[in-house]
Amino acid sequence: MAKDFEIPKLPTYLEIPKIQEGIMDGDGPFKSVEEFQTPLGFPGEKVDNWQEVAINKMGELKSKYRSVQVFLDACVKCGACTDKCHYFLGSSDPKNMPVARQDLFRSVYRRHFTFAGKYFPKLVGAKELDDAMLDDWYNYFHQCSQCRRCSVFCPYGIDTAEISMAAREVLDAVGVGQKYCNQILGKAITVGNNLGLPEPALRDTLLDLEEEIEEETGIAVKYPLDQKGAEILLITPSADFFAEPHIDGLIGYGKVFHQDGVSWTLSSYASEGANFGMFIGSYDVMRKAALRIRKAALDLEVSRVMVGECGHAWRVAYSFWNTLSGVGAGANSSDEHAMKLQNQLDSRYPQPQHIIEYTHDLIQRGKLKFDKSANDDRTVTFHDSCNVARATNMGGIPNGQFILPREVIKAVCNNYVDMERSTIMESTFCCGGGGGLLTDDLMEIRIKGAMPRMQALKEVEKTDAVNTLVAICAICKSQFSKVLPKFDFDPYMIVSAHQLVSEAIIMDKPQTEDSDAKMAEEVETETAEAE
Repeated sequence: MAKDFEIPKLPTYLEIPKIQEGIMDGDGPFKSVEEFQTPLGFPGEKVDNWQEVAINKMGELKSKYRSVQVFLDACVKCGACTDKCHYFLGSSDPKNMPVARQDLFRSVYRRHFTFAGKYFPKLVGAKELDDAMLDDWYNYFHQCSQCRRCSVFCPYGIDTAEISMAAREVLDAVGVGQKYCNQILGKAITVGNNLGLPEPALRDTLLDLEEEIEEETGIAVKYPLDQKGAEILLITPSADFFAEPHIDGLIGYGKVFHQDGVSWTLSSYASEGANFGMFIGSYDVMRKAALRIRKAALDLEVSRVMVGECGHAWRVAYSFWNTLSGVGAGANSSDEHAMKLQNQLDSRYPQPQHIIEYTHDLIQRGKLKFDKSANDDRTVTFHDSCNVARATNMGGIPNGQFILPREVIKAVCNNYVDMERSTIMESTFCCGGGGGLLTDDLMEIRIKGAMPRMQALKEVEKTDAVNTLVAICAICKSQFSKVLPKFDFDPYMIVSAHQLVSEAIIMDKPQTEDSDAKMAEEVETETAEAE
């Protein structure tokens, strides 16, 4: 990709851009090396017989995942998806139309796995997998955040994300993996989090956080680590431990747990909610990361597993943890560890449960009190993160993933507005940095891909003076912190939902000897007056 590029201007209305062929051609993100490939079971470099390996891998995926073949066969080129991708709208490169990106993979599939493609390739657009095609795969399948917005509008429900995942899995199989994702995954499955943060550093971070909160509030809010026998194991993105605005959300989690009086813990062994195995399309790698969470839950003997504010972490937890690790119904009955965990977890609660569901439930039951005026300097809007919006649910009610976060925000804020309806909820635009694209070597496509969301945000800034953008996804928060200034927004306007909770929550002050004496004196006075 070009080092110098023009930042898109924000239009009043989104329009289909004028085609600019090849504008996003390039080498793609930095490629992985043996150090990061080998721990994940991938070749350390591009194998000599890469074409044979790639075609065999495609055949394996076609047989293993029925959906892949269905999506590759079903497309009728209707064009419904063409203007739904934020990367196409922001870049104007036709290969970023979902159908065109799919066709990079589909054309090779047709050449090797369909009758017409084998004998009449030109008639059906079948092509060989040569070096140029492999380069296009690597470049353009890393210009897809797997947000699935195009699938909402596809009359056949074709899921471009699954095709992108399949393409990336093939690329890893031939030794052409992405450095960013694979380096992170290596840390996650060996150390326990994406940062490579060891237990002593994590413990010191949490102790420092406790001291800061007590100095500020006078209340000893605890952030337990490896607390055996705690009721709740919180699995949250490791960004929550060190960076703003993420850590402000972690502060909010602790205050909510404290106010509820529940016992909870973090795990140094499994201190990461994110699972980049999904981004590279590898079920096996995704499972390796998920099994650390299972081991932590078993070792700590918890009865509930909860997920913090992370979009794809919640998708993996909600959609895959049951078969990956046994958290939730549906585990393989022959997996003794999964069955042991299912017997250990408390069936009275959702397993797993999102922190938003937990906080929302406490609000509904009147267990949390707020001073909403604490957020009166804010006019708030909410960004529906892709993986939460289009791949999960909350609260066990239809559209709960849209309803619950908004109700939590409105419970702690007086000033809330939604962005334009066609840009939120099931039709939400991606932040532009998801799907393994949150790396500086992809900054051009990240900024261009953010344009549609920035356009919707700019409109509510103009009409309603919105100055705060809330997201419940670590990637979204990191991405917005980078791209907001590019479109003349304050980078600090992006916050966690639980940061707003933290600022408004009314904490019970601890009882002291002075407060007990004062209360007794007030009771005596009231009694004397009554007599």
